Amino acid sequence: MNKITTYFKESYRELLEKVTWPTWIQLQQSTVIVLVATVIITAMVWVMDFSGMQLLKLIYSLFK
Repeated sequence: MNKITTYFKESYRELLEKVTWPTWIQLQQSTVIVLVATVIITAMVWVMDFSGMQLLKLIYSLFK
């Protein structure tokens, strides 16, 4: 039980003294970067899905 108590005490101390928390500006910039990257990746997946669907429609129409 002593090891568990020590673990939590050391973890709490590390969070207070050793972790560098981002500023509000840094947090906003990181959020914008993640949102932009998400939109770009979503658009790329949509384009690949749409292209694949059109290609399969073309292939299926050739064998009708």
